[in-house]
Amino acid sequence: MELRIGTLRGLDACASARGTFSVLALDHRNNLRRILGPDDPDAVTHDEMVAFKRTVVRALGDTATGVLLDAEVGAAQAIADGSLPARSGLIVALEASGYVGPSTARISQLLPGWSVAQARRLGADAVKLLLYYHPDAPNAADQERLLIDVAEACVDADMPLFLEPLSYSIDETIPTLTGDARRDVVVRTAHRLTALGGDVLKAEFPYDTSVTDRGRWREACDELDAATSVPWVLLSAGVDDATFESQTKVACEAGASGVLVGRSVWGPSATLPSASREEWLATEGRGLLQRLVGLVDDLGRPWRERSTHLLEAEPGAEWYLDYPA
Repeated sequence: MELRIGTLRGLDACASARGTFSVLALDHRNNLRRILGPDDPDAVTHDEMVAFKRTVVRALGDTATGVLLDAEVGAAQAIADGSLPARSGLIVALEASGYVGPSTARISQLLPGWSVAQARRLGADAVKLLLYYHPDAPNAADQERLLIDVAEACVDADMPLFLEPLSYSIDETIPTLTGDARRDVVVRTAHRLTALGGDVLKAEFPYDTSVTDRGRWREACDELDAATSVPWVLLSAGVDDATFESQTKVACEAGASGVLVGRSVWGPSATLPSASREEWLATEGRGLLQRLVGLVDDLGRPWRERSTHLLEAEPGAEWYLDYPA
């Protein structure tokens, strides 16, 4: 078992003292253009996106245990002007925004000119890979190969990898996975992909919002917990804050180690004028995030309890002699 001391340190840096994750997700690019400029996304400038991210990170970064940003309009900019709190864990996305190929066989791509090694040099504590995935898609093996390649690069750099699979329908007549069909894909995806690579699974809630039965929620989250071989956290997927709080409670009770939350916390501020935006984030937004942090730290499973693949090796007296440069 290869010793991954840097990975352990990176995960600790993104977690609470108890070992749970309440990470602010702000790596949006194309989606952020549509949020900031719903009538004309293309008119939203690079500088406007940077300014928005800096505002959100300044307001909420010290409440979260870590912040997820991107290389294009987020990470370097938030570091450069001091928006990112020095003690916040920093996770940086690796993928290019969106996908290529048909909607029934989506292909994820890495951001050109960006790598795990560069993220490490930037000062990131971890990286994240968004992977469009359906276990029965014709290109599933290619997507798995991408994950394996990235996971190997993370091992080489001793960098933690947060893996974010996003499910989709492979039937052209069914635009979105719902109900038990979604649950099946989310659970099978967790089982297959966490066996291939990644240190933390950033999982979709197994049911869409059309399913409101909390008993079914818990059964599905228990199934997801059993399927993954690494710690897992819940992504918010833009659902309203009340729904996400309820989903978080059920997920953490089933074994999740926390959340990576984006629009469910900062979304309402995106369409406000600048002055009102800052006030809303400092009051309403902070309150929403504080409630999630408290909920996760009360109920979430500390990540070290689950990361047996990282904790099997113990550094001996001369561990550093074999530690790669």
